[in-house]
Amino acid sequence: MQKGFKYLSLIVLVGLLILIRTFENQLFYDPYLSFFKNDYLYIDSPRQETFKLVAYTTLRYVLNTIISLAILFVLFKDASIIKFSTLVYIVSYVILILIFLYFVINPKQDDYYLFFNLRRFLIQPLILLLLIPAFYYHKQHK
Repeated sequence: MQKGFKYLSLIVLVGLLILIRTFENQLFYDPYLSFFKNDYLYIDSPRQETFKLVAYTTLRYVLNTIISLAILFVLFKDASIIKFSTLVYIVSYVILILIFLYFVINPKQDDYYLFFNLRRFLIQPLILLLLIPAFYYHKQHK
């Protein structure tokens, strides 16, 4: 029954990440969602309310982080992994949001591709995809 609960928990948590992605247009203010779906390398950056954009981007990052930490806990059941991951998420957020703000305040067409990829780390659980194999490898070689 323990394995069944673990798998069910993982399915629910991954489902929550999918729901965030599926309903991103309804849940979050982000004019860049439609901007990057178009031919963004040849058009001007969209107008945005910077504070609102940062607030909603932060909210999305926090939601993805909480769910990601829960996934890591279900997978590894190790408090030190959760503490380290929390630190990684906090440091990553500070660095990424500062660079994100630079790109939002100073939009240049030459930087759109870099901005697009950086923004993905803030709005998608990519850090989780890096941490899972790292912790798995660490656990195997411990």
